[in-house]
Amino acid sequence: MLSAVQYFSCLVEKEVIRGTVSKHLPAFFVQSPRLQLPLGRPSKNIPWTSNMANPHNLTTTTLHPSYEPTIPPPHPSMFTETHIHMLIATLALLLPTLTALYIHKDYRAFLSLGPGGTPATPLGYLKIKLLSLICLRDPLRPIAIPPHFRPQKGYFTATSLPTRKGTKPLIRGIAPQRQQTQKSGQAVYACLVAKIKGLARIPGNRLLERTSCFEKHSSGLFTSVPITRTCGGEICHAHPSDGSMHMTLHPADANLLIEMGWGERHPLARGGWCRKFVPREFMLVYAPRDEAEVEVVAKVIAAGIWWVSGVDVNGDAEGPRRKSADVAAIGEEMEGKECWACRVNGCGGNQVEKMTSEA
Repeated sequence: MLSAVQYFSCLVEKEVIRGTVSKHLPAFFVQSPRLQLPLGRPSKNIPWTSNMANPHNLTTTTLHPSYEPTIPPPHPSMFTETHIHMLIATLALLLPTLTALYIHKDYRAFLSLGPGGTPATPLGYLKIKLLSLICLRDPLRPIAIPPHFRPQKGYFTATSLPTRKGTKPLIRGIAPQRQQTQKSGQAVYACLVAKIKGLARIPGNRLLERTSCFEKHSSGLFTSVPITRTCGGEICHAHPSDGSMHMTLHPADANLLIEMGWGERHPLARGGWCRKFVPREFMLVYAPRDEAEVEVVAKVIAAGIWWVSGVDVNGDAEGPRRKSADVAAIGEEMEGKECWACRVNGCGGNQVEKMTSEA
């Protein structure tokens, strides 16, 4: 920024060039009602006179006849035009290379998750990257339960699940979504599979095993009498690579699962348009690390069966939950206009209040 002295010097020099100075001005100083400032050094006798109006309301009268204005040299620029051209050329070469390296590394990480609901191809990778723009940013955020949702309470009570010990495992991916740390050992996973097969073998549970509708690779547990809309009546499926599970639960049970540290929401389980991929209550249940945790996960599976089919595999439990002995009644009501669960809970004919998740 120019100082006041430099500013006035420039003004005087401008008047000299124009030839409008016609009077001899006093030596070295501007006589002003506001300030006195030295303007330059003596030089050859240059006759001029002028009454100049200062743009800042500072009037000048006379300058010394031998005045020569002093203009400071311009500061050298840090970047010349050549430097700028070199920088642009460098960025033009580096950015595509760095982008290609990132995509290659990210694509290999996508393939390392193994087979899942999305084809392990460049097109499948592109689909997942696009879906990542709309996925949940916080998978531990509780699911909102609107007042009209029926039933308001889930399968669990507040004390049904113990708190999971240790830290939260590392989870990666969208589809497939896999657990990267704290995986199940082979013996523990075999115990979990035995629990699931044992539930499917009981005729009253109306359960069957077939290829997962969501994963399209692993085996899933389905109900033949669904009352909650999921993909083909699928309740859950387990991942042999890590021992984790995907499951659809009542929102209240899903929130308890998050609170106790046993699972988290799927990145696409946000409702709305994303329901075409997974239900809003779609959860990732962390892999059990020992047989005691297998028993806890078995309780969670029972909650998923109850929510999707209306069947309580622990049929001796007290309360309004459906019992295994009532499976035949469920099938009959599923053929009518009103679902069996609505009649049991007295939901009435309001379509919004039916025990049917908008999955």
